Amino acid sequence: MTFILKILIGVVALEHIYILWIEMFAWTTKGASTFKTLPKELFPQTKSLAANQGLYNGFLSAGLIWSLLITDQIWSKNIAVFFLSCIVTAAIYGAITSSKSIIIKQGLPAMITLSLLFLL
Repeated sequence: MTFILKILIGVVALEHIYILWIEMFAWTTKGASTFKTLPKELFPQTKSLAANQGLYNGFLSAGLIWSLLITDQIWSKNIAVFFLSCIVTAAIYGAITSSKSIIIKQGLPAMITLSLLFLL
């Protein structure tokens, strides 16, 4: 993998670590200011649900970081493709069921990185 691809994968992983932080540890503060379409009174009630979502974002980040640590280039690429594909799939589903902006905020960085992985 090229250095640029590794940086892009790292950026996507960092984005999902940030989402993990919001959903697991700052749901009632930063989460409320990030997800403005939800009524503020829902945040305390949905704290455990958000934490579960955050954990899944952590798994996505862990998979991408793992792909960066694999020395075999073929396996490194395969693992990155798998986890980036999971993110793209989740972003498409989120855009359909929740907020259209998810496809841009979460999906676009993963789509660009995935596209470059296939091109290079």
